[in-house]
Amino acid sequence: MTKFSSALLAAGVAALGFLATSASAATQYPLTIQNCGVDVTFAKAPERAIGLGQNSAEIMLLLGLEDKMAGTAFWPSKVLPELAEANAKVKLLTVEFPTFEAILSENPDFVAAALPSLIGPDSKVAKRDDFTKLDIPTYLSPSTCLEKKDDTDLYGARDKLWSMDSLYQEIDELSQIFDVADRGQALIADFKAREAALRASVPASDEKLSYVFWFSSPSPSADAYLGGKNGASGYIADVLGGVNAIDTEAEWPAVGWESIIASNPSVIVVASLDRNRWDLDKPEAKIAFLTSDPATSQMPAVKNNAIVVMDGQAMNPTIRTIYGAEQVAEQLKARGLIK
Repeated sequence: MTKFSSALLAAGVAALGFLATSASAATQYPLTIQNCGVDVTFAKAPERAIGLGQNSAEIMLLLGLEDKMAGTAFWPSKVLPELAEANAKVKLLTVEFPTFEAILSENPDFVAAALPSLIGPDSKVAKRDDFTKLDIPTYLSPSTCLEKKDDTDLYGARDKLWSMDSLYQEIDELSQIFDVADRGQALIADFKAREAALRASVPASDEKLSYVFWFSSPSPSADAYLGGKNGASGYIADVLGGVNAIDTEAEWPAVGWESIIASNPSVIVVASLDRNRWDLDKPEAKIAFLTSDPATSQMPAVKNNAIVVMDGQAMNPTIRTIYGAEQVAEQLKARGLIK
């Protein structure tokens, strides 16, 4: 991971309690927030929060809320290095999907989830109503409140390109829920500055690079799970002055290699995952396949050594996305593919 200094500063500010002059009003309870079409009311700031999904957990940690967290679960990647010390204070339920019983055993008074697969209508963990019946307020990342267009697409689809605005909304609302609004505004300001700097560092070009973002695959012969054109992957391509070569609104399309080869991307971005669910979670395994398979090895991107590695969590619309864009930009600049 690269360029953590800005986020480290934000985390440090949060951990110190943001002693600077307050610019944001204190939260007035009861607080009601409309979240993904559901009105959620908080009588007071949570004291035993559960972060379901890496993004929800890391936002709370960046806001300096580790003492208000009862547990976390579902981590595709390891925690950001600058958050390791704070994260060590919080109980890890599991790096995979937790059970409803495991969550309830921590006596939570708030559950924040990064993905609908964790508390959505088709979740195998729990539904929002399951928590509502127990008077436990829930919050789902606005970035993942998507329309489900068919029965095979669990994560839904996007009809327009994701932007960091949804992430800023999430940070702002979580900071209000916990009555740390100033910490939220400081973190948002940091991310906005980093996004602006990244866009300014990539000069406009008439020849836009096209990208394929390969998350993982169960096996080399199976379809590859790719980042859809309007998700976080598409945003990264846009920030870097390019386009996503995969032209589908599905958030996580499963695409055969014949179609991937036909898309003829300029750059292949392979995800690095720490979960070890499949062999191809590892970037080394992905690169070995791309460079040895008779068909993929003939792709111009492979021949031109235009394969770069990125944190897989950055392919989700999360705080990691801007880190991922920075990672990709650094590698492409080192190879002379962008100036």
